Amino acid sequence: MVLVIDPQIAGISGDMLLCSLVDLGANKNKILDGLKQAEQFLVGSSILKIDFQKIHKHGVEALRLILEINEDIHERKGFEIKKAINDSVQSIGLSEKAKLFAESCIKTLISSESKIHGIPEDSVHFHEASSIDTLVDIVGVTIALEDLALFDQKIVCLPISVGSGSITFSHGIMSNPASAILEIFKNSNLIIRGNNANEELTTPTGACILVNLAVNSVDYYPQMKINSIGYGAGQKDFETFSNVLKIVLGSENNFEIDAVKILETNIDDVSGEILGNLIEKIMEKGARDVSIYNGISKKGRPTNLVSVICTEDNVDKILDTLVMETGTLGIRILDSNRFIVPRTIYDVSIILNGQSFHVHYKQFSYKGKTDFKIEFDDLKKISDILNKPIKETESLLRKEIEKLENYDDSS
Repeated sequence: MVLVIDPQIAGISGDMLLCSLVDLGANKNKILDGLKQAEQFLVGSSILKIDFQKIHKHGVEALRLILEINEDIHERKGFEIKKAINDSVQSIGLSEKAKLFAESCIKTLISSESKIHGIPEDSVHFHEASSIDTLVDIVGVTIALEDLALFDQKIVCLPISVGSGSITFSHGIMSNPASAILEIFKNSNLIIRGNNANEELTTPTGACILVNLAVNSVDYYPQMKINSIGYGAGQKDFETFSNVLKIVLGSENNFEIDAVKILETNIDDVSGEILGNLIEKIMEKGARDVSIYNGISKKGRPTNLVSVICTEDNVDKILDTLVMETGTLGIRILDSNRFIVPRTIYDVSIILNGQSFHVHYKQFSYKGKTDFKIEFDDLKKISDILNKPIKETESLLRKEIEKLENYDDSS
């Protein structure tokens, strides 16, 4: 199973995620009972009314959190909120995974404030996050995730809308996204982007929950069969879009997903020797693959299309290499997701003709069929030492690998 969180348009807050999980099918009564039990751990705050209600947001039917509270507290120490959340999940009797998740969420929020203000974590004070709202969001989401058994599922997130403009809070006016949002998402694998909403669309609580829930960011929906959809409404209303968080639960195929960059440039004035050298240099810079295709460009000129697959980390180095080695004046950069058959890399010792060789091979499985591929550099090296053709060497090595315990042809 895979859960896709889609905050591309309206961003995310804690209550929006909580509502979307209930709309997806989480047990509402279990969540409400747990939150009523949790309020005792935050002295000075009480819940007068809490429920979920169907409403329409700009044409979309979604679930909204109805929360009425009684509190006259405008500041709390971070560790007070942390202790209340930890005591709550302990009292409710949630699993160890759930407890660790809830604790990680509030620790992320405290850590971001600590870094922003340059103070120890035990000295952090919350203002906006001091309300019982924070406990409701984190504990409620934790209960819902456990009820849906989502802690053991794959969870991915599309780019997160953070809005634009400025916000006013306890420390004054600040450009949006606020420092807390930036600090929370820093060094995560998640992607943020602004839009013209002129409002804060992603809250610190929503952000800290999200970075502890979704470890992978994707640009597009994965290939999946949709099982259920949840819509969680935010409190604000906008004229041009629905303030709704959408989450989708479905069955994914047996592929892994990663995000890559594709660099392309047309070269029409370099020799084959330069192109051959270019491939080696680009691979040395960490490219996943390099391909060169012959073609015809403008004015009937013969051309070579150089296409490079790489990661975000290697883009700058590879761009430099392309420009310096070929003199190209322009390079296209495309974002792409890849579907990858899961594989495991093995390093084994094989004896052939009385000699021992280290052999690397990739084993992969798909739809019940398992196979493997030996690294070509190893094949070439061993065939040279044995003075045998590569195909014969490969056949001998495959027979030996198939005898090993860590290769199961029936898996």
